[in-house]
Amino acid sequence: MSESRVKIRAAGVSKTYISPGGESVLAIDGVDLEVRENEFLSIVGPSGCGKSTFLYLVAGVLEVTGGELVKDGAAIRGPGPDRGLVFQHFALFPWRTVMGNVCYGLEEQGLPRPERTGRARELIQRVGLKGFENVYPNQLSGGMKQRVALARTLAYDPEVLLMDEPFGALDAQTRLLMQEELLELWSERKKTVIFITHDVREAVYLSDRVAVMTARPGRIKRIVETRAPGSSAGREHVETQEFVEKVNEIWSLVRDEVVIS
Repeated sequence: MSESRVKIRAAGVSKTYISPGGESVLAIDGVDLEVRENEFLSIVGPSGCGKSTFLYLVAGVLEVTGGELVKDGAAIRGPGPDRGLVFQHFALFPWRTVMGNVCYGLEEQGLPRPERTGRARELIQRVGLKGFENVYPNQLSGGMKQRVALARTLAYDPEVLLMDEPFGALDAQTRLLMQEELLELWSERKKTVIFITHDVREAVYLSDRVAVMTARPGRIKRIVETRAPGSSAGREHVETQEFVEKVNEIWSLVRDEVVIS
């Protein structure tokens, strides 16, 4: 990790849930992971392995049961504007327009109206929704809703972007377009991204590194470097032999865990 600063560090992190029947369920156990500043890291693994649980621990909406989870050297004790969370199913306010949704976090921060409106307009245009400022979510396609969710999160400029299968509900063509737009935004703004996905090709395409989790209780099985240091992100490398080999390597790791889960 000498090449860049560590932004998020998990050391022996575990999380136990209590089931409705009162039984303890160990979701993740002994997770050790370091996420570099400005890195795009994806996490893959079998269903139920604790990928999303780990993400919500980093977001601070769940509490760690054991181990240590820190950001910039300080323990994560709860949610904060330094971390932005993007969900699979958009989580937009249906009673707010596109502009109202994007402005929400800025209102919570107490930004004056002219400043928050200006910032929101800039991001709405950046995600390709200029002209839809006064439209409500029920009038938007799935891809457009996800663009609003992304703009809303980026508006308050979090240091860390936490994305829980954000493109999982989109059709294949829209998903490819959103992947490209996300990479463009990440290249421009250089945030630390932790991205949860079931799609191994998506993980390899988007990421600097991919962390593979074991079946529950989830642990980090292996971390695979997927983008050479200094290389640019882009669609042009998806047909290369190296890309195919990385996809096959990671899928083999995941498949073994699916079989035993």
